Amino acid sequence: MFVPRTVLSRSAKASAATFQAARAFATAKPKSLRDRLTELIPEKQEEIKKFRAENGDKVIGNVTVDMLYGGMRGIKGLLWEGSVLDAEEGIRFRGKTIPECQAQLPKAKGGEEPLPEGLFYLLVTGEVPTQAQVEAISAEWAARSAIPAYVEEVIDRCPNTLHPMSQLSVAINALQGESAFAKAYAQGVPKTQYWQYVYEDSMDLIAKLPVVAARIYRNVYKDGKVAPVDMAKDWSANLAHMLGYTDPQFVELMRLYMVIHSDHEGGNVSAHTSHLVGSALSDPYLSFAAAVNGLAGPLHGLANQEVLRFTLKMKDAVGENPTDQQIKDYLWSLLKSGQVVPGYGHAVLRKTDPRYMSQREFALKHLPNDPMFKLTSQMYNIVPGVLTEHGKTKNPWPNVDAHSGVLLQHFGFVEQDYYTVLFAVSRALGCMSGLIWSRALGLPIERPKSMSTEALKQLVAQQTAKKQ
Repeated sequence: MFVPRTVLSRSAKASAATFQAARAFATAKPKSLRDRLTELIPEKQEEIKKFRAENGDKVIGNVTVDMLYGGMRGIKGLLWEGSVLDAEEGIRFRGKTIPECQAQLPKAKGGEEPLPEGLFYLLVTGEVPTQAQVEAISAEWAARSAIPAYVEEVIDRCPNTLHPMSQLSVAINALQGESAFAKAYAQGVPKTQYWQYVYEDSMDLIAKLPVVAARIYRNVYKDGKVAPVDMAKDWSANLAHMLGYTDPQFVELMRLYMVIHSDHEGGNVSAHTSHLVGSALSDPYLSFAAAVNGLAGPLHGLANQEVLRFTLKMKDAVGENPTDQQIKDYLWSLLKSGQVVPGYGHAVLRKTDPRYMSQREFALKHLPNDPMFKLTSQMYNIVPGVLTEHGKTKNPWPNVDAHSGVLLQHFGFVEQDYYTVLFAVSRALGCMSGLIWSRALGLPIERPKSMSTEALKQLVAQQTAKKQ
């Protein structure tokens, strides 16, 4: 395991201790995730070098004026190895659908949902890990989970009125003082070794996020006391335990939630932001803090709490057991007033989000009689038809946010402002796996060409003249 002492600050005792623990762990467990990466990276570098040499001048897409004005929608301009989103099929993690991941990835003893540790291994390597490899990551993340006292103090000093996502961003920025990559870069480490320090930071950040997230939750909503990390538990089980929830079904929900929210191609706001900021060689902490700020927007991760609030408001208006016609009338009144139906539609998908379906299947199995789930199911059968008749929605089908809040509410997790924090903890898996590969492949700083409206008019005029 490559960890030169020369790049470590002597004052960073906690960081050094983490590195020593990781070194000892890797020595005791050959063929770890890091070892496998060390084998894979040269192969991938050579594959891409050869592919670019043979196909670098090939045209892979056309950019239209609407794409420029429409948020670069659909422009092919970003490399992202972990997942690909198909408009009709949905997300695939390294080529595998969510049902395939649920079937193939290792599970906790007695559990039925895949462990996020296994998905992270898959995102990083493209390979399905063994049970032993997943358990090794669980143990390593638990060993890396401690956060410095100054970060605890930063979190504790945040007022309860500060949104949990803002507190999460503050805490991640504070953790940046522990960055192995920042220290290594300052010492002039060779570019070929960047990925190794990004890997260390990524593993540390993912390991510490449940502790940070739980501390924020317990401070804002409970008594401020956080249970210690249990070295024998997996990542999701520790998160649930530190939040204060012990129901085995809630732990299973956390495992599912962390898997399905982890990655959704590289173009979404949070993933793209981590890639963009990381391309400037900002370390993983700074990159992910920026991603968290993007995730906090109501058009991205904050949508899950917006959907639940909408559903609760609708329930107040139509009652506990509304007829289909009552729901239709409510929806039409909403649409005619110029509002939208939260939780339906997606920037890319043109079918029901597979992430929604996995949550629906969980609900049908574990909480089929929950009143809010019944209402959500009723909407699932009604909303697409109303939106199709309305005619202004390209995708009338439910997305991931249409369900997540309802499941959390069932287990007594009612603090809606906190829901996006869970999304952020999960999204670290995708953002960090992407960042590791960005540095492994030596991707350059991202700098697309922008156009003014006047310059765009001139370009279109020139191209039109050439065709005449």
